[in-house]
Amino acid sequence: MKFIADLHIHSPYSRAVSPEMVFSGIDVWAKKKGITVMATGDFTHPRWLAEMGKHFIPAEPGLFTLKEGGTRFILSAEISSIYSRGGKVRRVHNLIFAPDLEAVRKINSELIRRGGNLLSDGRPIIGLDSEDLLLLVKEADERNVLIPAHAWTPWFSVFGSMSGFDSLEECFGDNAKHIFAIETGLSSDPAMNWRLSRLDNISFISNSDSHSLPNLGREANVFDTELSYAGIIEAIKSRDPGRFLQTIEFFPEEGKYHYDGHRLCGISLNPKETKKLSKRCPACGREITVGVMSRVEELADRPEGYRDPKRVPFVKLILLQEIIAEALGVGKSSKKVKEEHERMISSLGPEIRILSELPVENIRAVSGERIAEGISRVRQGKISIRPGYDGEYGKIAIFGEERPIGPKALF
Repeated sequence: MKFIADLHIHSPYSRAVSPEMVFSGIDVWAKKKGITVMATGDFTHPRWLAEMGKHFIPAEPGLFTLKEGGTRFILSAEISSIYSRGGKVRRVHNLIFAPDLEAVRKINSELIRRGGNLLSDGRPIIGLDSEDLLLLVKEADERNVLIPAHAWTPWFSVFGSMSGFDSLEECFGDNAKHIFAIETGLSSDPAMNWRLSRLDNISFISNSDSHSLPNLGREANVFDTELSYAGIIEAIKSRDPGRFLQTIEFFPEEGKYHYDGHRLCGISLNPKETKKLSKRCPACGREITVGVMSRVEELADRPEGYRDPKRVPFVKLILLQEIIAEALGVGKSSKKVKEEHERMISSLGPEIRILSELPVENIRAVSGERIAEGISRVRQGKISIRPGYDGEYGKIAIFGEERPIGPKALF
């Protein structure tokens, strides 16, 4: 069965998350997007877990659905591990997936026993080494899975420039054998990761890490496999493009940490400029935040532009509301954009299909020339982006200078 899955989101119990991110709202927006399987997010939080017990009924093995709704949910959480290793403070975020609520309860009980305050936040901070967390997860249930989250972001990731490691083995030791995938994050794409031969046996998943409903599916995974927990996990493990069809990606330049820089001084730098300045801000002299592009460059053993035809392909998209907003010359949260977004989905079908598959002629017939042209330009990569840096999202221009960003959108 072919379906789309977004495997990383957060609940209202996490910091800076919309109060509308409740299961009924997620179900409605997943349908708008064309997503079949959503992560629950935040299963470590007792109140969010209680919501699952209240609203979920079992669906296919290892998946759940609402009593009134069709979206499938896979049990997931993100944990922030902050600890000392090798003379450095490490800050690593890891995703955890579990096949049933009993496995979740075992994980949560053990985290509490080791001093975790699970009520503090939907993404709890635990003073537990990532390798120890991995062992805890696997001991709770062998079917549980740990995948490093947004693996390249500077402050909180396995390869992050500010607190990460240079390899999975350095982070997880001999137990790195249990790590079969990483999440690439919004500021990198699979092609950037292909440049590291040490990741040749690792799958790359992409997810929205969404804190609000409209951002669901801004990155996602497309599978053709059994609709079940085991089916999804095995498809990811396989790295088989016949089962794991593709990932849906941000343009990584749009991510908040693609370039290096110092936001307070308005300084944005590419890797060559950063190297020339010895990682110091030319305005204030302080150390800059080294972003994803520089970090990939530092660890890569293959040239920029390297392609692996055996890898799972990917497509780069921009959210439909952003395209509509630029086409109409209004803000993406405006009433005009919301109305046009709803009209397009009711007439043409789910958002991801509109963005990636639907003939442009069909879109033009419903929404006119300019929105159709915007979608066409995004598909071809004929857009301009001022790259994001140091926590600032990149700025996209679809109707400005027509300059392709990187390789073509679809591999």
